[in-house]
Amino acid sequence: MPELASLSTTGAADALDAAEVAVLPTGSTEQHGPALPLGMDHLAAEAFAGAVADRPETIVLPTIPIGVSPHHMQFDGSLTVSDETFATFVEETVRSLAEHDLRKVVLVNGHGGNVGALGRATRSLRADEVAYAPTWNWWDAVDDVAEELFDEAGGHADAAESSLIWHLHEELVDPESLEDAEADGAEGWGETVHGAQVGFDTVDFTESGAVGAPTQASPEAGETLFEAAREELEGLLDWLAERPMDDCWQRAHR
Repeated sequence: MPELASLSTTGAADALDAAEVAVLPTGSTEQHGPALPLGMDHLAAEAFAGAVADRPETIVLPTIPIGVSPHHMQFDGSLTVSDETFATFVEETVRSLAEHDLRKVVLVNGHGGNVGALGRATRSLRADEVAYAPTWNWWDAVDDVAEELFDEAGGHADAAESSLIWHLHEELVDPESLEDAEADGAEGWGETVHGAQVGFDTVDFTESGAVGAPTQASPEAGETLFEAAREELEGLLDWLAERPMDDCWQRAHR
């Protein structure tokens, strides 16, 4: 099915009548070290959404390209909105879709910083019985595959992210900078002292902005990740399309 933004209002009427599930890609525009584009997260989410756009029961909504990224703002080019603003924008977007009687949505998310806000938005939508909108994070769907491919703790602009965007947008990746990203980066996310998290911002624990082992990246590994994640997304969409709407709402206490 075509993306919603490409349709006329009359075309949208037919598409919405046929659709069982909508897909809303969300991401960010933020630093991903010296080798990867700022749009890594929303480009990934958009690619996964595009990969399922040909399903007749699925309709793809426009991508939300800026997310919750205050921890990256010391790096040039990063953009952010507040947690509250992002949650409200997502919730109101889904509420507007529900006015057209489409109440099942998968939030295809590419940025970890969005997860908390997405959770609050989806709980509110469900509590009000407006829509059922689970969040799908591509990295969670393929964590076992990534473990087999790479030897890293991972975190940000790591081997997994670098591989994925290298596969999707080779023209936006600077492979020669992967060594610098890793050399000036961090092995794992954050910094703790006596059990307390003291790395509030990314720059507190990584000079390059990268976390993980991006030198292990390859476009071939990225293709493996993409295909594995796409299959998981397809499975989720099938499950949600078949799920009765009454089974999506909150259960009463028994």
